[in-house]
Amino acid sequence: MELEQAIQIAQPLPRRSRQARVTWGDHVVTVGGDAPVRIQSMTNTDTVDAIGTAIQIKELAQAGSEMVRITVNTPEAAEAVPHVRDQLDRMGINVPLIGDFHYNGHRLLTDYPACAEALSKYRINPGNVGKGDKRDKQFGQMIEAAMRWNKAVRIGVNWGSLDQELLVGLMDDNSRRAQPWDARQVMYEALISSAIESARRAEELGLAGNQILLSCKVSGVQDLISVYRELARRCDYALHLGLTEAGMGTKGTVASATALSILLQEGIGDTIRVSLTPQPGEARTQEVVIAAEILQALGLRSFVPSVTACPGCGRTTSSTFQELAKQIDDFLRAQMPVWRERYPGVEKLKVAVMGCIVNGPGESKHADIGISLPGTGEAPAAPVFIDGEKRLTLRGERIAQEFQDLVENYIENRFGASRTVQAD
Repeated sequence: MELEQAIQIAQPLPRRSRQARVTWGDHVVTVGGDAPVRIQSMTNTDTVDAIGTAIQIKELAQAGSEMVRITVNTPEAAEAVPHVRDQLDRMGINVPLIGDFHYNGHRLLTDYPACAEALSKYRINPGNVGKGDKRDKQFGQMIEAAMRWNKAVRIGVNWGSLDQELLVGLMDDNSRRAQPWDARQVMYEALISSAIESARRAEELGLAGNQILLSCKVSGVQDLISVYRELARRCDYALHLGLTEAGMGTKGTVASATALSILLQEGIGDTIRVSLTPQPGEARTQEVVIAAEILQALGLRSFVPSVTACPGCGRTTSSTFQELAKQIDDFLRAQMPVWRERYPGVEKLKVAVMGCIVNGPGESKHADIGISLPGTGEAPAAPVFIDGEKRLTLRGERIAQEFQDLVENYIENRFGASRTVQAD
């Protein structure tokens, strides 16, 4: 049968947003337009604890976070912000900081100019800046601070703290419709209207439109998709994506991945955050790892080498391949802060760790370097494929260590050589 045309290759649609610049010193993080989709995270330390906050920010940055949001809710927190920034600078961490302001942001930005200067972006929630004339004045003060210090602004609307005057007005309008909208649809409109009207007000006050980012945070997957599709249709501001209060563990991970992936595939979203509630004792960096995995799975970015591993079956009753897959994955992630500088392009490496000879050789051939471990009842031999060809076979009790050494040598030979060529 002769086919008329090739099957279209799926890929995320291009984004159409304007591009903002979030800076600290000489370090510039572009957001929107043709910039990569950026990863944002947030601390859960008391900002007053400048050392503890700086340490957590460093951990988040090293995990891959490109902007970190910190809570600035009290005069004491505002006073601590420059010290957090100084501590990070001394540690060589240039990640931009975002100030998360609540009800008193206008006063803190005015009364603590060192705080206003040390932050790289301000997060303003229109529902938390006051009511009536007071709201306009306080919102204006925050925008004036952003212009004075040349900072980007995220206008972040949250469905848990909507502008009540706007919401009541929309509900009244809805009650007069011949066919009233669903209550959720009214809330969608309130979120979107609040964000866009606030952004336009900021532009009227003099803030450059390309320095404004918008977010409309909800906790339901379908709600987030509905809101952001319409938000992206109505404006070209850069958009921050995040499922607020996503939850813990598997639930939070799956919900965030589902919602964000659908929107990113449609070309919607310029920064993302996975608002994951950490398990007791779990590292805060897990939300960064998940965000990076979402972007890498969609082919939008590459952060760490990918490890392909089979799920296991009746042929793989031994846990050897599982242990090796985890060992290799942990090894690659641990080395990335160093390798990222030493071996440009290493994040695109593909490694395969397979549990038997059924699919193992095929997957290994598709990877840059791969190994097929012996399955149950198979000969105790592990063929290794490099660049699609079988190069050697490992045997004995040191297969795991020997394969790890092979991976490291492969990286040195391939990506170290490219670095030398670039330097020349």
